[in-house]
Amino acid sequence: MKHIARKRFGQHFLSDRGIIEAIVDEIAPQPGDAMVEIGPGLAALTQPLVERLGHLTVIELDRDLAQRLRAHAQLEVVESDVLKVDFAALAARLAPPPAAPIRVVGNLPYNISTPILFHLLGYAHLIADQHFMLQKEVIDRMVARPATSDYSRLSVMLQWRYDMANVLFVPPESFEPPPRVDSAVVRMVPLASPPAVDAARLGEIVQVAFSQRRKIMRHTLGKWLDQHGFSGHFDAQRRAEEVPVAEFVALAQAVPPATTHSTATAPA
Repeated sequence: MKHIARKRFGQHFLSDRGIIEAIVDEIAPQPGDAMVEIGPGLAALTQPLVERLGHLTVIELDRDLAQRLRAHAQLEVVESDVLKVDFAALAARLAPPPAAPIRVVGNLPYNISTPILFHLLGYAHLIADQHFMLQKEVIDRMVARPATSDYSRLSVMLQWRYDMANVLFVPPESFEPPPRVDSAVVRMVPLASPPAVDAARLGEIVQVAFSQRRKIMRHTLGKWLDQHGFSGHFDAQRRAEEVPVAEFVALAQAVPPATTHSTATAPA
């Protein structure tokens, strides 16, 4: 029975065999890798992955698709909203120390792709790498450099923790049904020695800075710093997009820590 894509889940199923092979080549799965696929859908990417891996854990929210996937003997199916998955518990089970960290892949639903990225940010220390298909415009923001129109809160919050690259362009006709946007594949490799910073504090600072991104920060982040007793030097006579990631991180290190220590989860 043909599965009808469900709009509420943001389902667009990959169908281009050439693109699928290109994505698998970029992921370069090796036998025995502890890999987790988010949103396997109709298993277009799942099948070539499991053929190379021998075993694959998949996270699928759609009950009908999860039932289909359970028929595959080499798949472990986690039927859940990925935003509710404890990747620390999953990693401990799939790759207990001293095993290598887990690898994460997926064609992420466009409607919740940014929340998923922020959710995984809190587990980056348990992950070897991530390969995701996303809207191209989202990846453009993820990898953007300062002083460009795409540089945003998302750029800062991910670049302090990952080395990232846009590795593959994916046109709309590669999907069924075709989305109305271009897609791409991003490779995200957690930094081996990331700057030590309170992620909640960094997220708060960056959110305030970009709240009026076209204006200088004197009346936004400048006031916020005064309210939080910051006595150091920070040039607030700039727009947020002019501030490099390292400078935002240094500022977060210099301001007293936030009362909560959770990674920022709101879309950028």
